Amino acid sequence: MHPQLTEKKLVCQEFIQALEACHANGWSRWTGACNQAKDELNMCLRKERIDRTTKNREGAKVRRQKTEQAWKELHDD
Repeated sequence: MHPQLTEKKLVCQEFIQALEACHANGWSRWTGACNQAKDELNMCLRKERIDRTTKNREGAKVRRQKTEQAWKELHDD
């Protein structure tokens, strides 16, 4: 398990726990029995990352517009 997953409180916590439970069963991890749990966790983490980057991108656009407006006002004076 990735250390960054265990340290953070994520919306994907149930998927992390399901994968850890699957890995706790010795041979499951080596025979591919945990592949579905891992795929579900990856999709959940991907969705969370996409949502986070979209939110950050929108915030950056707003900050950039404010900066451009401030520079424009500075140059107009």
